[in-house]
Amino acid sequence: MKKNRFLTIMLSMILVLSATGFSQSKITVKGSDTMVILAQKWAELYMKSNPSTVIQVTGGGSGVGITALINGTTDICNASRPMKQTEIEKLKARYNTLGVQIPCAKDGITIFLNEANKVQELSIKQLSDIYQGKIRNWKELGGNDAEIRLYGRENSSGTYTYFHDEVVNGDYAASVQTLPGTAAVVNAVKKDVNGIGYGGAAYAQGVKHAKVKKDDKSPAILPTPESIGKGEYPITRFLYMYLRNRPTGDTKKYVDWILSAEGQMIVTEVGYFPYK
Repeated sequence: MKKNRFLTIMLSMILVLSATGFSQSKITVKGSDTMVILAQKWAELYMKSNPSTVIQVTGGGSGVGITALINGTTDICNASRPMKQTEIEKLKARYNTLGVQIPCAKDGITIFLNEANKVQELSIKQLSDIYQGKIRNWKELGGNDAEIRLYGRENSSGTYTYFHDEVVNGDYAASVQTLPGTAAVVNAVKKDVNGIGYGGAAYAQGVKHAKVKKDDKSPAILPTPESIGKGEYPITRFLYMYLRNRPTGDTKKYVDWILSAEGQMIVTEVGYFPYK
């Protein structure tokens, strides 16, 4: 009797522990600040339908996420830029793998202007000259006679790297004020009539978008779902998830859900664009 009672108590404890999350699996996601809102929304909705899975999402920047992937401290790295060859080599040296790159959304790097700014459009060349400090006054661009104040991302950011490589093509001016996250850049431009900033399209609230021209002969295009989805907007990029190996188990189920029609609907709701 005592033995049977002991077994009954133990079975009850196991059932209670299971019901309180003892059997839950955990997936860690770290990286791109651009993707944080999207990644948190994905995690929140997935966990509602899959309570046995816990998904922990943190930002810090694409570079921080990639470092965590290499160090083995995150399961999934979110990145708003492709991994660098040096990062891939570090991953290979530690795990004998080149990693797995999964495009999961599209984004247009938006040029933020204060709503009172007269300037409506800018070319890639003008943006390069602005952020290298070669163009310093708005009057050179058809605006007021006022000094241009530059806002940008910190160097651990994938947006910083992508904008540097694809738009600036040179050294950033020393006058660029680097801020921790696109939301902070938007907030700075919103308060500064002479400010300019860049970042993910989903964060552009309370500021206006500049139209962007690929070159002087091209039309100026606003970042819209249509222009970004078709790749017409000149500063369109993919957003990525990186893993050390092909996902399995609960991680594979989560990644597959993100790429499904349901997961991609959330991409649109948040303000980004489906990956295909």
